[in-house]
Amino acid sequence: MKKKVALIFGITGQDGAYLSKFLLKKNYIVYGVKRRSSIINTHRIDDIYKDINSKSNFILFYGDLTDTSSIYNLIKKTRPNEVYNLAAQSHVQVSFEVPEYSAEVNSLGALRILEAIKNLNFETKVKFYQAGSSEMFGRTKDKFQNEKTSFYPASPYGVSKCFAHWITINYREAYNIFACNGILFNHESPIRGETFVTRKIIQGLIRIKNGNQKKLFLGNLYSKRDWGHAKDYVEAMWKMLQQKKPGDYVIATGKTFTIKDFVNRAAKKIGFKIKWVGKGINEKAINIENSKILIECKKRYFRPVEVEFLKGNAQKAKKLLKWSPKITLDNLIDEMIDHELENLS
Repeated sequence: MKKKVALIFGITGQDGAYLSKFLLKKNYIVYGVKRRSSIINTHRIDDIYKDINSKSNFILFYGDLTDTSSIYNLIKKTRPNEVYNLAAQSHVQVSFEVPEYSAEVNSLGALRILEAIKNLNFETKVKFYQAGSSEMFGRTKDKFQNEKTSFYPASPYGVSKCFAHWITINYREAYNIFACNGILFNHESPIRGETFVTRKIIQGLIRIKNGNQKKLFLGNLYSKRDWGHAKDYVEAMWKMLQQKKPGDYVIATGKTFTIKDFVNRAAKKIGFKIKWVGKGINEKAINIENSKILIECKKRYFRPVEVEFLKGNAQKAKKLLKWSPKITLDNLIDEMIDHELENLS
């Protein structure tokens, strides 16, 4: 039986790494696209070469979502059954600092892939997955967010993802492309980028515990997020492209926790006893054992427009994809802590 071929844009990111491993176990040939950089940034996928028998099942190419010709040529060369667009300028705070670049990559990057799929017109239909984000809902007032919830993005990142979402729907309807949007709520893992708040919290607390860092600085402690594990969420991506008809799906746990909740759970597991004092920007976490300040809030880590509450309703995915999250927040935190400790050792 001929192996399926997947082409993944954003192969070196958290989701690209987990999706690659997932597809290789399903006997896919996986082609990954990475941007040319002066530093080697393949650490998340280096172990794949050790885990599979034949390196020919996993091949990397250079490419860039800002380069139309590279996208077209890669799709033409690899002739994939499935294309996953996981590439993005994915940091919300950074999108305020580089809004034009965020739009160029996140919005027009998706359009360029869809245009290439449309123009190549292979005899076997190419299926396309677009990575959406709960940040598209932004400042919505709805208690839960599902596929029918109106978007109200509160950052250039969220706005750029809305364009990618709607252009995916437009090409699906206009050109009969099998194209799906996954509206994924926050999903973390031990290989999450170090600038993202969950990894920053775990790393910071462990460094403080070991005497390598004095304090951890955070922004809004009361932002509520729906956190899952990337390993669960990449399975949902794949399931979307195995359906008879394309569609859009919210992927979430349906449970929310504040940044402060996350800190409290992580601190306890790492061995801290903490108490919180002060209010607003002056709120601090104190180490009860020695009365030293562990955590402070800094205005620079607040967004220009805050998203206070996100909570997903994934009933459609549960019903049609037969998908539900398996890994709890506590299990996720345990995994992240173990990974950091292993790296230190």
